[in-house]
Amino acid sequence: MTSMTASITLHQPRRLIVGAGTIGEVGNLVADATATLVIATPITAGFVDRLKLPGKIEIFDAIPGEPDVATLDAALAVARRVRPQAVIGLGGGSVLDVAKLVAALWDSEQTLADVAGPNKVAGRNTRLIQVATTAGTGSEAGIRSLITDPVKGAKIAVESPHMIADAAVLDPQLTFTVPPAVTAATGVDAMAHCVEAFTNKRAHPMIDGFARMGFRLVGKYLARAVKDGSDTEAREGMMLASYYGGICLGPVNTAAGHAIAYPLGTRLGLPHGLANAIVFPHVLAFNQRVVAEKTAEVAEALGFSANSPDALLENACLFCTDLDIEMQLSRHGAKEDALAGYAAEAHANRRLMDNNPADMAVEDVLAIYRAAY
Repeated sequence: MTSMTASITLHQPRRLIVGAGTIGEVGNLVADATATLVIATPITAGFVDRLKLPGKIEIFDAIPGEPDVATLDAALAVARRVRPQAVIGLGGGSVLDVAKLVAALWDSEQTLADVAGPNKVAGRNTRLIQVATTAGTGSEAGIRSLITDPVKGAKIAVESPHMIADAAVLDPQLTFTVPPAVTAATGVDAMAHCVEAFTNKRAHPMIDGFARMGFRLVGKYLARAVKDGSDTEAREGMMLASYYGGICLGPVNTAAGHAIAYPLGTRLGLPHGLANAIVFPHVLAFNQRVVAEKTAEVAEALGFSANSPDALLENACLFCTDLDIEMQLSRHGAKEDALAGYAAEAHANRRLMDNNPADMAVEDVLAIYRAAY
């Protein structure tokens, strides 16, 4: 599945700062800014003082778990009032995605509709600093932003090198208070980014390297981070895994796993990480027959056997349940008569489904939902 001949373009933040306490370096990165807009949540806004920012500081913290068009519009309205020289994303993937778009669009005539899709953002004049507070999406590393369209119930994807951060900060201390359940689900999401890129039809040896580093770190550190949230080494390892997963998303992207997870977020309201965790074992087992060697490598890194599809599915589910992730959709409010609609919607997401190593019919997608029900 890995091609040596396909061309590839890799975008990364211009500066990456990693380590305990490094949030305190952000102020130096924007030392000449007279106005800074911090995009956060009510919880992560509590870290603002640690940024040591100069000048006027405005905080926009009305970011829900699944930011939609109205969320972005509200953030843009604040930015146009503040006219910031720097935008700082301080949070998880939802926050960081909104920060990218705010930095690129607040002083532009372009709208979200204008920039939806790849390479449509005209440019960016505002500095963008991304400070991750979770280890899951890897959004701080990438050029993509996802915003929910509440009318269509689908994700609007914007992708542009103009949305890459000037600096990304990975301070494991910011993740100490992330609850075990969130740590587990977002950690599996980080792993899924790596695994789906690794087993992708568009897989590339350069990205395979980042993916391997990512899922191996998950195998080594996720259970530790769930067990002890103040384990600095484990937290930092998971932040790096998340970052590597974010790098995988730009040139290669995810595949069926994320396509199947998305309706669980937009329709059922499940957090993105949890949705991906529920789906992950089923897609891994479905794809095994096509990418057997790579699947075995993933399983070994995570500490279980992939001798057969049944064993693989059972062991991958156990990997998640051992992290106390509830893997049954019915326990999360899903209704059996809604599954066919989810399947049709997921199957129609050709942007991701066409990347999957094994072709999936809509009946295959429905079978995965039913198996997870």
